[in-house]
Amino acid sequence: MLRHLTVRDFALVREIRLEFESGLTVLTGESGAGKTILLEALGLVMGDRASTAHIRPGAERSEVTAEFDLTDNVSAIEFLVERGLNDPDAPAHCLLRRSMTREGRSRAFINGTPVNLADLADLTSSLIDVHAQNEHQHLLRRAVQLDLLDDYAGIAGEREELTTMFRAWRASQIALDDVTARIAAARDRRELLDYQVTELLELHLEDGEHETLSGQFKHLSRIEETQEKVAQALVVLEGDTDAGLADFIRVLRSLDDIEDGDAQLNAARELLRTALTHLDEANAELRHYADTLQREPADLERIASRLDLITDLARKHRVRPEALPAHARALADELQGLAADETSLDSLRDAVKESAARYRKLAAALSAKRRKAAKGFERAVGELIRELGIKGGALELVFGDTESESGIDTVDYFVKTNPKFPAGLLKEIASGGERSRISLAIQVVAAEKARLPALVLDEADVGIGGTTADVVGRLLQDLARHTQVICVTHAPQVAARGTHHLRVGKTEAGETFLEPLTGKPRIEELARMLGGREITKKTREYAEELISAGSG
Repeated sequence: MLRHLTVRDFALVREIRLEFESGLTVLTGESGAGKTILLEALGLVMGDRASTAHIRPGAERSEVTAEFDLTDNVSAIEFLVERGLNDPDAPAHCLLRRSMTREGRSRAFINGTPVNLADLADLTSSLIDVHAQNEHQHLLRRAVQLDLLDDYAGIAGEREELTTMFRAWRASQIALDDVTARIAAARDRRELLDYQVTELLELHLEDGEHETLSGQFKHLSRIEETQEKVAQALVVLEGDTDAGLADFIRVLRSLDDIEDGDAQLNAARELLRTALTHLDEANAELRHYADTLQREPADLERIASRLDLITDLARKHRVRPEALPAHARALADELQGLAADETSLDSLRDAVKESAARYRKLAAALSAKRRKAAKGFERAVGELIRELGIKGGALELVFGDTESESGIDTVDYFVKTNPKFPAGLLKEIASGGERSRISLAIQVVAAEKARLPALVLDEADVGIGGTTADVVGRLLQDLARHTQVICVTHAPQVAARGTHHLRVGKTEAGETFLEPLTGKPRIEELARMLGGREITKKTREYAEELISAGSG
């Protein structure tokens, strides 16, 4: 339940500190006094978008703090623990804070830890339910409608067990899908590798073969040019020109004929002999090389074809030609080691079948209980709807089929607000005022068997008065026996039923304030609501009667 609410520099509020108790708290005040400020402030700590328009004129920042008691609210406590937002010393304590600055910066905190607005909204959805006129209402959601029926049917515990089963089923199905996908991917990969490895093996490419073939191709393709150059060199070396080998020999013989032991002459003769030796060896090697310069046309064609094949495969596999042999070995190794484990498929399939069967069995039993309870739920809500002044009003629960963690049912709330017309969806048929009263009737019936979150109702009595307003007051009073109810109201019959009464007003400076009312101030406020500006003895007496009847 909501324990405290502190609002600073928000709209026309300088600072308000409110303490809430269990039961029914009513908020009253003249039109324009600022009763909606409470709802807007609560909306901020529930994750609504912030606006600089909410900051009080003259202030630089605004802040709203709400403190909740989470006792018995298991889902909220688990939410905090799972995200590390709980207070270990006070696990049932939850402090929400939201601040915004004039520059447009907004920050949110849960127990002092910064959080995003999504976390704030997720948490508060299980803490407090705000029913504001002409706004989206919690009750219009299919999931909430099913929850309320289950609360009435008393099957909340079985729902939790069903949710666990559904999640186990889905987890086993995901595991099966994952293994199946991996096996399929492995099979596809094996097929590709098998084709690629076969293709490469048929090439019979050896390490270094591409380099060797490239050299041979270059050699054969230039053989005529090479023969010509070798022939020219041999002519020179063998003395057919002016500077042939024979000329060098004659020079050496001529030098040897010189009878002089001069060291420089001896050195020249020795160097010439060495040069002649090298020239002779070079001539011999070149002659042998010239003898090898033969080519068969088919050789060049064969090598060129082989090189083209190697180049094409290298391009196809996106590797360099010289890397093809290593690439072929790598693919072969991968193919050999690629063995998808298909032995787990049967056990996974069995697990999926077993968990699905367990889920469907419990879901079917749960569905039977829901549909049986639906008749009593429809009847009880219909009676309250008519009691609330919607003559001919009725509720009809329409079931659909699905499979979810909530079971095999969906449920839509269809209502009749006029016996002349067929039933339609609650959000489509009922007006704002009617929807508030119908929602109230549904909440009260469901609350008889389940603990609901704290409820904030914005003028659930709008458009009604007299006897019907008194009925609304009694219903809210009944609802408050099961959960905390905070109600903004203009109806004195409703205000008189409140366990706690807060009045919203404005100071002479135009600032909004809230004050608790008891005793004579409360009687005066109800008298004002009954008679307007002119408060008489009769209106005060009637106010006292209402308060007395409401507390009886």
